[in-house]
Amino acid sequence: MVRLLLAALALCAAWAAQAAPQRIVTLIPSLTESVCALGACARLVGVDRYSNWPAEVAKLPHLGGLDDVQIERVVALKPDLVLASPSSRAVARLRALGLHVVVIEARTHAEVRSSLTELARLLGEPAAAERVWAGIARDLDTAAARVPAAWRGQRAYVEVAPDPYAAGTVSFIGETLARLGLVNIVPAAMGPFPKLSPEFVVRAQPDLIIATQRDWAAMPGRPGWAALTAVRQGRACAFAPAPYDVLVRPGPRMGEGALLLAACIDKLSSAEAR
Repeated sequence: MVRLLLAALALCAAWAAQAAPQRIVTLIPSLTESVCALGACARLVGVDRYSNWPAEVAKLPHLGGLDDVQIERVVALKPDLVLASPSSRAVARLRALGLHVVVIEARTHAEVRSSLTELARLLGEPAAAERVWAGIARDLDTAAARVPAAWRGQRAYVEVAPDPYAAGTVSFIGETLARLGLVNIVPAAMGPFPKLSPEFVVRAQPDLIIATQRDWAAMPGRPGWAALTAVRQGRACAFAPAPYDVLVRPGPRMGEGALLLAACIDKLSSAEAR
């Protein structure tokens, strides 16, 4: 009886391994990173234009972005799973062509965790999700402990595009700010990633600005922004492209993004104390 049970379990495991997708295309960087963090990077056969981590995805075909997915190239790769964002214009077309497309969205910490669970199930590696999430949670806790007490309650503005679009309180970035003890100038009612008027930021007078180095450098030239205390005093976490990617992607490096912010704030605090 025991031998029969073990044999059945082995057959189930073999079936699950066969059923799991072996040729995967990802059409958004956070999903590329999640597949790799869950141990299935070798199954990727194509990624979107902006996927750049981990390093091994550089050698894969890059198939366009949200608005210009190269449909023919995706089909030619013969994927048995395509992972996409709800905002991708290619989803309906790819499904019409017979491809298995799974749409996954992660706008909050809870949705990042659930997306990892869903992906791990699809990949046939259900236990991997908790391992990855445990690492994220550990980094979030470590980052929160590193923020100086004097910075708790400081008001922050996170720019995700120079129009300006901001990360709101209810976004995963906003939740990271809250974990670090910061207050987002964008209220929850405005949604996760609202477009703001430049005057909104001027009126809000954030204590800290978080942006790319390029956008930070351009802020003094925006109407009224030179008068912002954060601009005048250099109170900013201005990131180069690679670390900024870590901060704004809702995936397995979300905890690393929190650590980057905490390190920046600690550095600002030390500079102000001198």
